[in-house]
Amino acid sequence: GSGLNACMVSGQLAWMKRWQPERVARAATAFHCKDWLYFKLTDKRATDPAEANFTFGNYPTREYEPSILAAMGILDCARLLPPITDGVGVSHGLAAAAATATGLPQGLPVVLAYLDVVCTAIGGGVYDPASDVGLSILGSTGMHMRYVATTDAVRLNESRAGYTMCMPMPGASASVQSNMAATLNIDWFLDIAREAAACAGAETTRAALLETMDARVLDAPPGAAIYHPYIFEAGERGPFLDPSARAQFSGLSSKTSFSGMMRAVYEGLAFASRDCYLASGAVPREVRLGGGAARSKTIRAILSSMLGAEVRSVKREETGAAGAAMIAAVCLGRYPDMAACVDAWVTPYLGEMTPPDSSLAALYSRLFPIYKDIRIAMAPSWRSLASAREVGK
Repeated sequence: GSGLNACMVSGQLAWMKRWQPERVARAATAFHCKDWLYFKLTDKRATDPAEANFTFGNYPTREYEPSILAAMGILDCARLLPPITDGVGVSHGLAAAAATATGLPQGLPVVLAYLDVVCTAIGGGVYDPASDVGLSILGSTGMHMRYVATTDAVRLNESRAGYTMCMPMPGASASVQSNMAATLNIDWFLDIAREAAACAGAETTRAALLETMDARVLDAPPGAAIYHPYIFEAGERGPFLDPSARAQFSGLSSKTSFSGMMRAVYEGLAFASRDCYLASGAVPREVRLGGGAARSKTIRAILSSMLGAEVRSVKREETGAAGAAMIAAVCLGRYPDMAACVDAWVTPYLGEMTPPDSSLAALYSRLFPIYKDIRIAMAPSWRSLASAREVGK
């Protein structure tokens, strides 16, 4: 249910087995960061269902899948995989050595939360059984996810990108598509502006530019250019996999202003969001928005019209940390289930709805197929550029 990419331990183990076999031979356990912390705190080797399954597992069974290890050539590494522990129902006590090191009481319950994406999904409000809800996190990267109540409702995309991650509710998953760079595109464009200002002897900052830029973007004509937001050097991972993919403007003319280009960058993030949601099913009726870009009224307005959905920001900061705490709260009996916890921890922090603008939504619906056609057509050129740059080094 998940596309293979460089963040997965399965691929990393395959690489280490080939190039660093002595390290694999010495190893006792393949830990993720949080799992190592849990081990140091409790002396228990464990990982959570989401981490285990999106890397090595079978999401309908929530168990390790030997055929994956066999296909990766690492079946003999199965000994390194820690037991799967569901933090919603299981905790372990703080070990003696950890108690001495931290000053906390020995035996204090320690809960292993799910991996960061799932915790962010919970804290950000993706779990709402009564509504068709999506959650987008527009931070340095872009995460676009939706709650799927049953395994047979999971929709996998043809390009085999994205993730299916177990949620801390029986049988439920999050369908996730992640574009590699979100606000990194805005940072890059603002730094270009700062460099230009410096050429004229003027110094400015990203914050100063954003203070006025957000309002000016809405005054610029929509769709003046199309921007593909693949600015990160590692290419793209959602809703397609291509390490050679790169950012680009299309349709520039002598009439395109600086504000118009900035608007195209904003619209590019929204195009990528729509691309990701459609790869895992239809666009949800409501999208909840987190990350730094959620503070921008302009982005909320553009995104709602691009998706044709109501958008509202999540006012709680650090939604990932909140999700981890929510798993602990349910585990320790503070709430009877996750739905009750969501009512107390998430619902009060949902902002006002931003509805789509009908005329702008119509324009974006005409432009989106063009956005997608350009990215498909560019793939051979991206690879050729990558090859040419390698030869030139």
